[in-house]
Amino acid sequence: MDEKKIQKKLLDFAKKRDWEKFHNLKNLAISISIESSELLEIFQWIEDKNINEHLRDKTFRKRISEEVADVLLYLLRFSEIANLNLEKICLDKIKINEKKYPINLSKGKSTKYTDLNVLKK
Repeated sequence: MDEKKIQKKLLDFAKKRDWEKFHNLKNLAISISIESSELLEIFQWIEDKNINEHLRDKTFRKRISEEVADVLLYLLRFSEIANLNLEKICLDKIKINEKKYPINLSKGKSTKYTDLNVLKK
């Protein structure tokens, strides 16, 4: 994925509509949350055992694809305005998570890292 190419298209899209004035970090953060909630809403009443069946449905896939795209587009716009290097911050966060979730304590568990640390003692 060429994030810079997409960010340029997003900026051009916003400029043509005079929307840059609305694209501040607070509004974009709110929009990320809203779009994430819209993705969650699609799954709200589906039982876990039925999700794979739904994924085979074209209409369902289209709905989730659009919401995933909305979340990602807002994240890309946010990161551009905040001058964040997405690759660097993602790789840095993976390193942090590797320390927070050592394999010997977290493998096969969904326990939050704060509770894993209690197990260490």
